[in-house]
Amino acid sequence: MHIEFRPIGIIHSPYPDPAGVPIQGILAKNVRGSVEVFPEFGEALADLDGFSHIILIYFFHRSSGFAQKCRPFLDTRERGVFATRAPRRPNPIGISIVGLLGMHACRMDIDSLDIVDGTPLLDIKPYVPDFDMRDAVRTGWYATAANKGQTVSDSRFVTGESGRGR
Repeated sequence: MHIEFRPIGIIHSPYPDPAGVPIQGILAKNVRGSVEVFPEFGEALADLDGFSHIILIYFFHRSSGFAQKCRPFLDTRERGVFATRAPRRPNPIGISIVGLLGMHACRMDIDSLDIVDGTPLLDIKPYVPDFDMRDAVRTGWYATAANKGQTVSDSRFVTGESGRGR
């Protein structure tokens, strides 16, 4: 089976490099940027302006390779990559929930941004609490994570780093 994606746009942020990016959007309040959707997808943006938040699905273009295990930012122990949100994955796809501040033709102003500048955008979905929020959740290792105070990324998942994710 062959799967191929093509970007529908580019995400612009104040972060030129992965080191220093907030590790999750919830920790990036008031970090603003924009999404440039390519003109051929402009009509697909119809009706999105009524949503306060959107889900961005993107390609981790600054990561390469992966390891079955890695040490996530919020813990001191290695974990299975699928139990983390680390960017060095078999398919380096990321998701972020961002605030939608405004729309201007094919550009969206966003906040709570935890994405590297120039990241290729693969898709956009509206955030709908009735569908996206869950009650009575378990959070695995995160519930007792040792480094919950860490708020920004370091360079452990950048291209060329060791296969163990450090």
